[in-house]
Amino acid sequence: MGPPALQSVLGDAPVTTPGGFLLVLALMTPVLGALAGFVFGGRAAERLAVLMAPIGLAISLSILAMVLRTDAALVYVVGDWAPPLGVALRADGFSAAMVVMTAVVMTAVLLYARTDFSTPAGIREARRPLSFWVLVLGVWNALLAVFLSNDLFSLYVGLELLTFAGVPLVCLDGRAETLEAALRYLMFALLGSVLYLLGAALVYGTFGTLDLTMLSGRLGRGPLGAVAVALMIAGLFAKAALFPLHLWLPPAHGGAPPAASAILSALVVKASFFLVVRLWLGLSPDLSKVMASQLIAALGAAAILFGGGLALRQARLKMMIAYSTVAQIGYLFLMFPLLAAGAGGVHTAVLTGGLMQAVSHACAKAALFLAAGLLAGALGGDLIAGLRGLGRTLPLTVLAMGIGGMSLIGLPPSGGFRAKWLLLSAAITTGQWWWALVMLAGGLLSVGYVFRILNPALARVEEPLALRAPVSRQREVIVLALALCSLLLGFSAIVPANLAAIGIGKAPEVTVP
Repeated sequence: MGPPALQSVLGDAPVTTPGGFLLVLALMTPVLGALAGFVFGGRAAERLAVLMAPIGLAISLSILAMVLRTDAALVYVVGDWAPPLGVALRADGFSAAMVVMTAVVMTAVLLYARTDFSTPAGIREARRPLSFWVLVLGVWNALLAVFLSNDLFSLYVGLELLTFAGVPLVCLDGRAETLEAALRYLMFALLGSVLYLLGAALVYGTFGTLDLTMLSGRLGRGPLGAVAVALMIAGLFAKAALFPLHLWLPPAHGGAPPAASAILSALVVKASFFLVVRLWLGLSPDLSKVMASQLIAALGAAAILFGGGLALRQARLKMMIAYSTVAQIGYLFLMFPLLAAGAGGVHTAVLTGGLMQAVSHACAKAALFLAAGLLAGALGGDLIAGLRGLGRTLPLTVLAMGIGGMSLIGLPPSGGFRAKWLLLSAAITTGQWWWALVMLAGGLLSVGYVFRILNPALARVEEPLALRAPVSRQREVIVLALALCSLLLGFSAIVPANLAAIGIGKAPEVTVP
């Protein structure tokens, strides 16, 4: 605990809650797997990663169940050293759902990747498999650090771990174009890190603590706090690839191995978005003014229209899916003016809509990238023009792509529909009809690029499409399971309506002109 004068300014420190130890278990599981991989080699790392997947999923579901049962955030104060001297882990409803999303996608990707990243028989050690398994576990740990940390420096460490584990995944094959894409990704990520660190330093210099709970609602009281939060959020925009800072994303996600693309596009970009939500709601109520929130949403709208338009023009399937990520991320940032204007039920609905968009997009996008990997392996490339008649040859894969596409478009009863419907309804309820028009236009663009995939795939052909290599039925089932997750999220019984609001501070009510 700090001195009395400091406590009077900072308020109460967090304390460990029942079940808080689950947060430590969740963090340690992938760490132990990655460290063991370094010691015992690539084959062991693969086995450990596959073993860690169900364990991590079970722990994540336990965290979510505890949050729902107690209707409050889980907290663990590390070493009983309360902030500002120590650090605390925290899982509210929003972060618990992100933790489960991460575990589900990771489990599917790890099972899928065994075919591509197994150490060849007769070889003692190979660089590519060892690097992949250790890096993926590193990404998982970094994501959990971001979703569960409760102070700005631990969050910075989590973001840096995410960058340095995620960037090498882009260039695992060592090709010149993927190396260039990885370097571009690194440059944007480092720019984001510098801005975030400057903001965090300003906060610490002003308030003497970096704990989010103790800083809650205090940073917006003066210009220095506002500048600090603005710097951190601007840095996170670069990491989240929000327009116009998206230039690194399409070549990085489009050129990486399919399993890596799925993780990067489904999960990694969501970490920065999640942190923007936490900073916005927890630290900067005074920044939740109309102009700032409208500016952020304008960037999101530009991402929806620009990303969707460019996705329509792509000749390669993976590049189309990558540009679709740019567009779908834009929907997440439409939340902020709706949160600023909404109250009570509308506020909760917007939070739920944003959470649903993040989770359903993660499942759908991972399914699409993994499906694209199956097609590239079977056809020898991922040109959309080469998909003609594919539905007759690989019906399960095409079905998975169709279901994933439904969620991206926002067709009922998918999770994407529920997410976009909640956001669109909130836009109309709060009188911000212009965001509703953007969402409708984005939906039409999504129809266009999903149609470009499914139209040739479902075309009638005289002879079945010849495959250069067989496709594993097990991997097709994994892809289909992820796509079905994005569909089932549309049913309200799967995601309780108040989940996203559990343990999250409420934004102040302001008037929208």
